[in-house]
Amino acid sequence: YGHSNQLRQARAMGDYLIVGVHTDEEIAKHKGPPVFTQQERYKMVQAIKWVDEIAPGAPYVTTLETLDKYNCDFCVHGDDITLTIDGKDTYEEVKAAGRYRECRRTQGVSTTDLVGRMLLMTKAHHSNIDEDLDYRKHTDNFGKGPKGHSPWTGVSQFLQTSQKIIQFASGKEPQPGDTIIYVAGAFDLFHIGHVDFLEKVHQLAERPYIIAGLHFDQEVNRYKGKNYPIMNIHERTLSVLACRYVSEVVIGAPYAVTADLLDHFRVTLVCHGMTEVVPDKDGSDPYEEPKRRGIFQLVDSGNDLTTDLIVQRIIKNRLEFEARNQKKEAKELAVLEAMKKLEEEKH
Repeated sequence: YGHSNQLRQARAMGDYLIVGVHTDEEIAKHKGPPVFTQQERYKMVQAIKWVDEIAPGAPYVTTLETLDKYNCDFCVHGDDITLTIDGKDTYEEVKAAGRYRECRRTQGVSTTDLVGRMLLMTKAHHSNIDEDLDYRKHTDNFGKGPKGHSPWTGVSQFLQTSQKIIQFASGKEPQPGDTIIYVAGAFDLFHIGHVDFLEKVHQLAERPYIIAGLHFDQEVNRYKGKNYPIMNIHERTLSVLACRYVSEVVIGAPYAVTADLLDHFRVTLVCHGMTEVVPDKDGSDPYEEPKRRGIFQLVDSGNDLTTDLIVQRIIKNRLEFEARNQKKEAKELAVLEAMKKLEEEKH
């Protein structure tokens, strides 16, 4: 939602927004391994409602040539500086030419912060991952630093305001002839699996009006367990609202899809993905009422990516990064030892 907010601000500065998305290779070179593949990232950016077009494989350094290629008057970036691997400002050329604008960073969130929250998930939380990877010994390093707090006890520094929700919301009421479709879930770490599902749901009707019901943090923790949700309800609300397929969000929707909810929003169809439906606290099926009305439909997005799998990717990246660093340190130590030995032999 931090990225979405940046794109929202950028779109407001002009008439047409083209978003350059880097390749995996470019990111790995300058920043480290990406969590999502470039294909996943292209699709996710395209699904943000303020984006008119994407420029796949955009160079890491933005040049005037790139701006001219896409017929852009100027480019926009957040007010944090980005540097190349050798310490150069990636926007130096366009700044000098006066074709650069800046927007404000979203307070209280960064990719690094979210990654930190995920890395706090210890081996005990991930009992379904191969036991031979000794996560426990890494947990000390995973949560270090000022932002190393548990997502469950100190969710995040993000402060929600009604103004921010208004900026993200479409504000459009359903019109006569619209098919009102209700979907519910955690929508945690809003990702390409969610986007693919919502796109499929969107294709079910000629004029879809999709309402997404988001469960409160405590509810998500009840049925997901572990340290979930990674993002709090406010963060999840903005992430879902930024998606072009979603018209409205119910913040803190009831877990069971009740007759009251269906009648209130005049819902014509209720959809759920292929993920497991956990029974309600009393053991009942949360979709009992829409099933009774004959308006329930399972939708296969064709994508099996889950929040759990993203967390696993993060942990795998982190372990590989640590192993690489240990190897590098060992090599440097060996070189120092050898040099020391040569010095001693000289004397």
